Amino acid sequence: MANNNTKKNTTSKSTKSTTKASTKKATQNKSEKQTNTKKVVKSTTKEPKVEIVETKKAVENKNEQYFRVALLLIICLLLAIILIIVIKGNQTELSKGKEIVASVDGKKFVAEDLFEQMKSKYGTNILVNMIDEYIVSKEVKSNDEAKKSAQSQLDTLKQQYESQGMEFSTVLSNYGYENEDQLLNEMIVEANKEIVAKKYIEKSITDKEIQTYYDEEIYGDYNAKHILIKPDTDDDATEEEQEKAEKAAKKKAEEVINKLDKGEKWDTLVKKYSDDEGSKEDKGLIENFTKGDVVDEFFEAVLDLEDGKYTKEPVKSEYGYHVILKVNATKKPSLKEAKSSILDALVKKKTTEDSNLISNTWVDIRKKYNLNIKDTTIKKNYNAIIKEAK
Repeated sequence: MANNNTKKNTTSKSTKSTTKASTKKATQNKSEKQTNTKKVVKSTTKEPKVEIVETKKAVENKNEQYFRVALLLIICLLLAIILIIVIKGNQTELSKGKEIVASVDGKKFVAEDLFEQMKSKYGTNILVNMIDEYIVSKEVKSNDEAKKSAQSQLDTLKQQYESQGMEFSTVLSNYGYENEDQLLNEMIVEANKEIVAKKYIEKSITDKEIQTYYDEEIYGDYNAKHILIKPDTDDDATEEEQEKAEKAAKKKAEEVINKLDKGEKWDTLVKKYSDDEGSKEDKGLIENFTKGDVVDEFFEAVLDLEDGKYTKEPVKSEYGYHVILKVNATKKPSLKEAKSSILDALVKKKTTEDSNLISNTWVDIRKKYNLNIKDTTIKKNYNAIIKEAK
């Protein structure tokens, strides 16, 4: 059995004005005495400076007011032009004050009627999606995890279709998607919704559940070697042929154990008998596995062995018959160290056992965010969906 057989697949202007005023005044009094000239210069650097600055501010304020009024008038004019163009371009027609979206001989269909029909059929789903996306924006700080999950899903989906000889672009088109990015973005939204729901489910898990899972499901890491004997059969074999091949495989595994009992070397027997090509060249070694990494029969057999001991009877699994030699095991992690993985496992278990758990959790999340649907039609449809999911 190969590893894949065993393991689950981040201000100068005011100063200039004052100077000019001072200079002009000084020029006009050039014939006066030097002492009088100095006095004139001093007096003119006070009065005109204040007057000029105040006059300038007043002018600027008036200009700013004129500019604002002019800008407002221009904006209003542009809006009026745009409105005329839109109305003229759309050729909007009214019937009793209601916009006509289509007409046939003798009948006009108005926007309000179209909205009511669409609301009744699709309104609930559209509204709920809008609400959920808003809540996600509050709950999720980064899209990295959702993007990674969504990209993995998209790659798997694409591979499945292409392995069947289908053009993925054609598949997307058939389902109403223009390109891969459009589908990817939708998957990211759904992945984020699942992340938020699981976070709330995790909060509901009790300490008792965590402790029980730790006691019963958490183990250290194990290293073991094995020799795999596969039944020599195929899918077309009859029941009788399969049974015969099973017996032959078991008998060969018993022969291997008998040879080990007689002292033959493990390494020699691995090369001669093992059908697990993945581990055969490494003496049949399977490293660092724990519960869930390998098939249950293999793991339980290892638990029962002491270090350096091998199984005295062949161990049957879906892959064939194993002869297993336990190498060693590491110490079980502490509850604190294992808690994160325990929570992940418990959430996965709960969502697997209850297919409606995530959708029902979202009902509770919307309640937490005080959802209040005003429209009677949508509210009725929403309540019906909730009732059906429970």
